[in-house]
Amino acid sequence: MKAIIKTGGKQYIVSEGQTIKVEKIKEANVGDEIAVGEVLLTYNNEDVHVGTPIVEGAVVKGTVLEVKKDRKVIIRKYKNKTRYRKTIGHRQIKASIKITSIS
Repeated sequence: MKAIIKTGGKQYIVSEGQTIKVEKIKEANVGDEIAVGEVLLTYNNEDVHVGTPIVEGAVVKGTVLEVKKDRKVIIRKYKNKTRYRKTIGHRQIKASIKITSIS
């Protein structure tokens, strides 16, 4: 069974046993069980359930494997002929989640 979930403002296609990297979920530590309630679509080989906007009663459960910072993203700003240059770096906190069940 597969599902499309929404977390952190992004949508992911997930299946059981898959590991995904999402933006940090508040108050989720390593080893915690989490449940994502915003399931937009679930499908099996012949059964498709489309939500308007979410599927009622559908829950995707997973286990948090690790929480760490992602690679650094460099932002550079430059304006021509004004001697303006600025460099900023940012590291987003990501969580790796292993999907355990889709129901």
